[in-house]
Amino acid sequence: MEKLTFSNLSLSSLKRWINLYEYGIAEYDWLKVDSIPLSEDEQQQLQYLKLRLQHSRMLLMNEATIWSRGIYPLLFLVEQGQIQAWSGVALQATYPQFELEGIADGVLGKCVSGFIEAPFLIVVEAKRGLEAVNPVYQLYGQLLAAAHLNWENNSNDPQEIFGCYTVADIWTFIRAEVAEMTADRTTLRVESSREYPEQAEAATIVKILKGIVARYLALTTS
Repeated sequence: MEKLTFSNLSLSSLKRWINLYEYGIAEYDWLKVDSIPLSEDEQQQLQYLKLRLQHSRMLLMNEATIWSRGIYPLLFLVEQGQIQAWSGVALQATYPQFELEGIADGVLGKCVSGFIEAPFLIVVEAKRGLEAVNPVYQLYGQLLAAAHLNWENNSNDPQEIFGCYTVADIWTFIRAEVAEMTADRTTLRVESSREYPEQAEAATIVKILKGIVARYLALTTS
């Protein structure tokens, strides 16, 4: 059985094992979030974050600093109940023909007894310099792993799973469907958002995150 790590994934290595369908960038329904409200407290926190970022040179900061100052605060803002934002989460999944493993930079998931049960949103922070790799295929691998973990919990096939990758303070969201979990070739279908610069569109980013949380809660409580 082939063992794959997230950091080494490429388009060719993924297509060797799965059927991949990418539908490109569009204004999908899950991105239409104008009707999602932000509380007064959320608006105040976003304004404070925006003022801080205006005086930061995000492109010159290292990944850890960007994560702590710009990325994680937005994930933390959409926590509710048992839904928590975590960093550095190990993911592992075994499909019929291959295994996936590695560390996710960040996740949103249900926390039970001090552990993330199965994340429904994965965040990849793009590396720069000599460590730079295409974050898209790394994210696809992590979405496959997270979908498998959710499938083990609820047996739904296909699985809806969300992700995003960040480059400095620019966010790009992904919605994926993972189908045929037990087939020799699992199918991954992917929709992608446009880029959202945090300094200009932090409120929209939070609304998208809140919409993803709401979809997950609706699915798990229905």
